[in-house]
Amino acid sequence: MTTGKSYPLLGVITDLARDMPPAERFGQLLATIRQVLPCDACALLQLRGDELIPMAVDGLSIDTLGRHFVIEDHPRLARILLNPEPVRFAADSPLPDPYDGLLHAVEGDLHVHDCLGIALYLQGAPWGVLTLDALNANAFDRVDPGQLRYLARLSEAVIRVTELTSQLQSRTEHHQAMTRALVADGQQELIGRSRAMTQLQQEIDMVARSDLAVLITGETGVGKELVARRVHALSNRAQAPLIYLNCAALPENLVESELFGHTRGAFSGAMQSRLGKFELAHGGTLFLDEVGELPLTVQPKLLRALQSGEVQRLGSDSHHQVDVRIIAASNRDLQREVAEGRFRADLYHRLGVYPIAVPNLRERHKDVLLLAGHFLEQNRRRLGLRGLRLDASAREALLTYPWPGNVRELEHLISRAVLKAQTGQDGSRRLLTLTAGLLDLQGIPALAPPDKPVMPTHPPATEQPADEQTLREATDEFQVQLIRHTLARYDNNQSRAAQALGIDRGNFSRLIKRLGV
Repeated sequence: MTTGKSYPLLGVITDLARDMPPAERFGQLLATIRQVLPCDACALLQLRGDELIPMAVDGLSIDTLGRHFVIEDHPRLARILLNPEPVRFAADSPLPDPYDGLLHAVEGDLHVHDCLGIALYLQGAPWGVLTLDALNANAFDRVDPGQLRYLARLSEAVIRVTELTSQLQSRTEHHQAMTRALVADGQQELIGRSRAMTQLQQEIDMVARSDLAVLITGETGVGKELVARRVHALSNRAQAPLIYLNCAALPENLVESELFGHTRGAFSGAMQSRLGKFELAHGGTLFLDEVGELPLTVQPKLLRALQSGEVQRLGSDSHHQVDVRIIAASNRDLQREVAEGRFRADLYHRLGVYPIAVPNLRERHKDVLLLAGHFLEQNRRRLGLRGLRLDASAREALLTYPWPGNVRELEHLISRAVLKAQTGQDGSRRLLTLTAGLLDLQGIPALAPPDKPVMPTHPPATEQPADEQTLREATDEFQVQLIRHTLARYDNNQSRAAQALGIDRGNFSRLIKRLGV
């Protein structure tokens, strides 16, 4: 290695003494490597379970950061990982390249280019890989293998310093063990590097190891259940069960039985005794999703169970002591619900000891591209495709769309676009590109906030002139159109539609029956 080329690396070594976020430190390392070596793109990927996860990329599309590369699906990455020496692939190698279509420098398929990779180790154990790609098929002809080994050792030093710094600042052995368990169990992780997501991660880390009740709030589709599972997985109760109950999905007459259980014969249809969710969650966590949907008649009994730690099954005179941590979630403004008399203030304060607000996708900026990359890789693997990527128009469309349905909407949209891209194509052989046209974001109506229902775009058609309709007929017809429109927006979820229209859930059901919707 020449003296001149060594100067950029001095900056990396100097920065080891500085305090900076891992993503920034890794990004500077890759930017420096691109100055030293003749490559158009490089990436740093960490081994987690049977996947390689991008920690930083330079010269690749940003959505690469959201992709998880399953090793058995990517033979080039597998070969790099298993070889202690740098691995270079021939220009005519038949092995598929995991980065096809992801280099910034090109929009079309890549047919010939140069690529190599280096396995990285920490304390004798494989940590991940460093990959280098160039558009010129002969770019790496003059690269000294000794130079590559030097860069590998430098990269390992940067990684080691980064990990030690992170441990000292915020991580504990318990936290690390639980994080590894999440990956090993295949649970979806929280993806994002925006300031809003960084703050959310910090909130989760802070409260997880306590036993405080947590109230998770946020719009529909932001991932509140994922946050709840993350809190439980990082808690001291991680080895005990996490019991889930969707409060919006239960008829009012069964909520109490689901929560507290019942004895045989306690009510019509109770053919045998049954444990409630509180007893099933003993020693662990009870997650009450859509807790704002709980009927007022049940709320005092839930409050009593939270205060005393005792539950009483329906039809029984005895009490059972339970040790349960409560995590609740709601897309409603519960403070407003309290002010308007639909939710008990004392229960709200008991549930919301530690509130966590999950940011909507509009607040997360470029996280949408990381998430898109994650969903693209999921679809690629599920459908057995060679490769999926976003073109510039698709990336721009994703960044400018308001995402009323948040992450769930993005996931479904990517899946639809992939199916459209497959039409008439042999996806197993070709690199499929998603365009803004395939995403069809212009054709998706934006959802209104829950308290402002979207009105039909056009007035309802009538079978007779307005002056021949009675007021009751016109009112009923308008209500039918509005109810159908609202139900369609909320996937026929009557609870959410009623909330959007500002109607009590029971009254809404009766209105639907009367109108014959």
